[in-house]
Amino acid sequence: MSGIAAKPANTPGLMPDAAVVRSSKEAFPPVDRIAMLKEILAQNPNDAFARYGLAMELANQGNAEAALAEFEQLTTANADYTAGYQMSAQLLLKSGRNEEARQRLEAGVAAAQRTGNRLALNEMSAMLDDLSI
Repeated sequence: MSGIAAKPANTPGLMPDAAVVRSSKEAFPPVDRIAMLKEILAQNPNDAFARYGLAMELANQGNAEAALAEFEQLTTANADYTAGYQMSAQLLLKSGRNEEARQRLEAGVAAAQRTGNRLALNEMSAMLDDLSI
């Protein structure tokens, strides 16, 4: 017989009680991330982190065109924000817009070289290589 005893499923800390889960959902309604990010950007339009977050949230909700517009604004105001180029290129690739993706990747590679961001440089260079195949 093993010396390890199993804890019953209703042991506190193992699994939340269904009533607790329900009450926490009621106490903390879902956050409208897009509205929150737009509010931040209304106060500071050049907040790169908020602009990137808005673009990502729009992309996650399936609004590719609005996301691409936000990525464009991001990289216009913050030319060295490498993640903006990379994520917009991925979105363009998903949409079959390979030539536009190539342009974003080339601009992103240049930004990564300027900033010394080797990880972004390697990832975007690999994406460019894949486009050439």
